[in-house]
Amino acid sequence: MPSVPLHVAEVHHHHRDVTGGWLRPAVFGVMDGLVSNASLIAGVVGSGASAHAVTIAGLAGLASGAFSMATGEYTSVRSQTEMTLAEIDVERREIAKNPEAEERELAMLYESRGLTPELALEVARQLHRRDDIAWRVHAREELGVDPDDLPSPWTAAGSSFLAFALGALIPLLPFLFGLGSVVVAVVLTAAGLFATGALVSRLTSRPFLLGGTRQLLLGAAAAAVTYGIGHLVGAAIS
Repeated sequence: MPSVPLHVAEVHHHHRDVTGGWLRPAVFGVMDGLVSNASLIAGVVGSGASAHAVTIAGLAGLASGAFSMATGEYTSVRSQTEMTLAEIDVERREIAKNPEAEERELAMLYESRGLTPELALEVARQLHRRDDIAWRVHAREELGVDPDDLPSPWTAAGSSFLAFALGALIPLLPFLFGLGSVVVAVVLTAAGLFATGALVSRLTSRPFLLGGTRQLLLGAAAAAVTYGIGHLVGAAIS
């Protein structure tokens, strides 16, 4: 029977990208856009405003929310990336300054994970033979980050902007087309909430019915509270 070369690895399964910078802000953006703009529209409707006023408020909520989400995600991811790069730079300087100490530190880490002291030291020694590999290994093992796959702030910002705008557009559609129907807006919003909750559940291998229902109930509660506040304020100032 022919032997298989050691450097050839069989791939029996495929992993999804769980560290990318787009999924979390995109999902959060759609849900936030749906809930926040549906709640805003519900509050304006509850105050007794006209369909024209509801449309203007909904468009303003869409634009302001989308830009706010994009700005917040960019700043957050950018700051996190800069802090990570600074810590990686510290690690690189330490390796250049005290290579033996860093090598022993890496060996102790591998030993704590079950390797024998001799094997742990040999692995650390082999990895420290090249500086460009050594600091990457230390970054992954000590900081828990992959220096070659850091999240992009632009990707996070763009995903958040588009996702929020898409979510916020759903409860606004009937008013944009001149229907002025709260019932249609409620149905579209409910469908959107359930669909996004179900989608997230499918991505995380959870029951879609549970995820969709949970998101629907949370969004409905937020819209109901805002509608009530709008109704009370509208009645008080009329």
